[in-house]
Amino acid sequence: MTVPVLDVRGLAHAYPDGNQALFGVDLHVHEGERVALLGPNGAGKTTLVLHLNGILTAGAGTVAVSGMPVEKANLKEIRRRVGIVFQDPDDQLFMATVRQDVAFGPANQGLRGEELDARVMAALDQVGMGEYADRPPHHLSFGQRRRVAVATVLVMEPEILVLDEPSSNLDPASRRELADILRSLDVTVLMVTHDLPYALELCPRSVVLHDGQVVADGRTYDLLTDPELMRRHRLELPFGFDPATIPGIGNLPA
Repeated sequence: MTVPVLDVRGLAHAYPDGNQALFGVDLHVHEGERVALLGPNGAGKTTLVLHLNGILTAGAGTVAVSGMPVEKANLKEIRRRVGIVFQDPDDQLFMATVRQDVAFGPANQGLRGEELDARVMAALDQVGMGEYADRPPHHLSFGQRRRVAVATVLVMEPEILVLDEPSSNLDPASRRELADILRSLDVTVLMVTHDLPYALELCPRSVVLHDGQVVADGRTYDLLTDPELMRRHRLELPFGFDPATIPGIGNLPA
């Protein structure tokens, strides 16, 4: 088996107030996988994600990206390799134009001129936002801003794209457009979501976190059609949505 692109072993974390958020989490994601991270509020999902590029530091255990430990000496490279798209795009968009927002990361790494422009436009084209390059971000719809936020991460050419609740606050058309974009990307994806139909649509594999521990890891379809597991870990499908009734989806490989 190849080295996992994301390798979390025995990860534990307690906040300064004494709240223990993670208890010995193991998570292994291989190149090209799309994995959903599921669990109720307070399960530790965000805490786990913030360890993946060194925003938080492990109390115990290790995190490695393509064999590189997530530690102080490696943070610049780790943060290029692991791109996090936060739930609120306004946390990532702060420049006068879309082009400047997307250029910010690579310019910080020394990219200039035509090479920078080409990289920026390629990232915007990947998310269907090339024609908006010179617009102020605050003139865009919420869904468009989320796509630009994805572009600010893609422009860094990451190995892993981490998305925190990517479908939240999107109208149905924006939700579908983002799903099409995510399917088209040649990048490993870890998606934190409460949107279980979105997880089923985009991620063949899911990991369930509850009370700071991994309690299930398997095919998304298998987890979402296990009523006892769903009930025990406070996961609820939308009213009227039954994965078992979707033709062919239960036969897809993990």
